[in-house]
Amino acid sequence: MHHDEMIGKVRTLARLPDRGTAERATRAVVSTLSERLPSGLARHVAAQLPPDLAASMRRAADEAGADAGHAGERFGLAVFAGRIADRAGTDEDTALREAAAVLEVLDAALAPELTERMAGALPSDIRELLPVERATGEGGE
Repeated sequence: MHHDEMIGKVRTLARLPDRGTAERATRAVVSTLSERLPSGLARHVAAQLPPDLAASMRRAADEAGADAGHAGERFGLAVFAGRIADRAGTDEDTALREAAAVLEVLDAALAPELTERMAGALPSDIRELLPVERATGEGGE
């Protein structure tokens, strides 16, 4: 999926007022997600994203843990929402709505086996933001 298409879908799903807001939301979610995922998995996800979003994800993964074996930070939904809200300049309720939209677009954009691995690496409270068929799968903490 191309960058413009992803941002447009996020804007529509999250009912955002403009492209800039959708762009900020997408970058905030991608960066926060990469902090939570094991660094190797975050890099695999980044490899399937458009270059500018991939760069945001790789940068956050690199900052979270320099080595490829880094397991990802362990945090739940409250911290996830707070970090997204801080990065996107919004409140936590809006951040959760935006996160659900971005995760739905990622689910459609990534290879199915990669989205399964991503879902499995997330705690159940964050996994609930994924599309229903992913959210109900078994996952890790």
